[in-house]
Parts: sequence; structure tokens; C-alpha cells
Amino acid sequence: MATCLVTGVAGFVGSHLAERLIADGHAVIGVDCFTDYYARALKERNLVSLRREARFQFSEADLVATDLAGLVRDVNWIFHLAGQAGVRASWGKSFDAYTRNNLLATQMVLEAAKQHPPEKIVFASSSSIYGDAETLPTFEDAPPQPVSPYGVTKLACEHLCRLYTRNYNLPIVTVRFFTVYGPRQRPDMAFTRFIRAALENREIAIFGDGEQTRDFTFVADTVDGTMRAARAGAPGAIYNLGGGSRVSVNLVLRELETILGKPVRVRYQAAQAGDARDTAADIRRAQTALGFAPRGTLATGLRAQVKWITEQTQ
Repeated sequence: MATCLVTGVAGFVGSHLAERLIADGHAVIGVDCFTDYYARALKERNLVSLRREARFQFSEADLVATDLAGLVRDVNWIFHLAGQAGVRASWGKSFDAYTRNNLLATQMVLEAAKQHPPEKIVFASSSSIYGDAETLPTFEDAPPQPVSPYGVTKLACEHLCRLYTRNYNLPIVTVRFFTVYGPRQRPDMAFTRFIRAALENREIAIFGDGEQTRDFTFVADTVDGTMRAARAGAPGAIYNLGGGSRVSVNLVLRELETILGKPVRVRYQAAQAGDARDTAADIRRAQTALGFAPRGTLATGLRAQVKWITEQTQ
């Protein structure tokens, strides 16, 4: 079994990934610095079950300010999920946090890995690098044209990964996440905001007309694809990890009404800078090379997230 380093382990996807790795018999070294993007208490809650595992070791560390050599030494797989999230928040003065926690942190991880090369490094990128893609569904070789500073930093990280693979033979695989949802989703993300507002009988604020579409991906599928990339991904390759279908925000709201058994109140407002109109993943490369096959449906995944949020508020 492998020893795995997971950066961003206290986050939404990172905590799910670490739990899956442990369940599959691997050992996990988890790293997180608890940035203030959202409450530390929520991230600590994500770690509760992991902290009870004998094969889990946690290190609170800032990737930019820490000597990472000891963490990467004798590690088989590195999953680099840490980063500053949020498309809309990446404008203006906060951009410093994105360049530091995305680009510079990635460079520090790669520099450490260069000294102690693992069997595989999986870098978590984002569909945000595509921006308003020219074709839908979008395949990995489509021209990147991010429409947010966040997307720019994730694309820059991809370029760094390519450089370290080419110049130092680091076995880096990039996976591009498409709008992940499910239990533990960040409080600023759409489904969490929608569900909490609906449960509290508040209006749901929708940026745009609601006909914008996303390739929503249940977190278990994202985790499965990420692990498959570690096992079978080709160094230097990029794989889309999407849910396999494109759904409008308005359809999500109708599904939420069905789950809750009541109408939801919606307020439409102006679209926000940095929001792509549509996203859709062409996942054929991941299907063929990794055996990736997303199984989550919107109905079952949304029910799981509603259940989790309801339990957290009781």
C-alpha cells in the first residue's frame, strides 16, 4: 500500500480523498494551513473521522513558509489539492492570496518533490481554466481562456507542472475538476447556499438568469477519478473529471424543490464578473486511460448534500 501526501486535506475534496485512501488501506499524511477563506471550525469538522485513524498523520503547515522536504520524503503519491478557492473573490486586492496560495505554493511543492521524487504527483486544477470555452463539451486540448484571476492562477500552476515534468522528469498528472458538490461543500459554493436558504425559507440569490449550465460532479466521483489518475495517469497528461452531463441552475432549483417538497423563492440578479456561462467536460480521455466512470446523479447527490446540511444544523 502507498504512503500518500494530501495537501489541502481539511478542505471539501481533500478530506473525502483522504478518507477514501485510508479506506483502501493506504497511509495518509495530511497538510493544511487553515486559510481564512471560510471558518476554521468547518474544516476541523472535516477532519474528525480522519483524526481517529491510525494511518492518518496531520501537519498544520503553510506550504509557502514550511520546509517540505520532510513531508515529501518516502511518499509514494502526492495529491496537491491545496489552494485559494473562489472565482468571484479573486479580483482586486485579494489576488495576492491567489498568487501565493496557488502559484507559489505549487512551486514549493514541486521544488520539494524534485529532491525526493515520488511515484506520482496529482495536481488538482479546475475547469475555470477553460473560461467561456469555444466548444461544449470541452476536451483537454481546447485553448484555455480563463475569465477570472482564479482561473489564471490555476492555468499558471498547470504550466509549472508541465515545466517540472519536462525538465526534472517529475511524474505529474493534472486533473481538472468540474463544479464538485456533495457533503462538506464549501459554504460559498452554490449548492450549499441554495440549500441553506431554502431550509431557512430565505430567497435564493441567483447570479444571471439561471439558464447558465455547469457540469456538476458528485464528490465521490471526483475522488475516484483523482485516485485513478495516481494509479494509471500518464506523466504530463491532463484529464477532465466531470459528472458527464450539463445541467442548468434552474433545473437544479426544480430538483431541490422536489427533494424538499416545497417551492423555493428565487431572486435573479446580475451575472458576476469571472463566471463562465457554461461548462461541460469531455471525459473520454479519462474514461479510456483511467477507467473513469462517474456514477453520481444530480438527484442522489443533491439529496446527500441536503441530508448532510440538515444534520449539521440540528
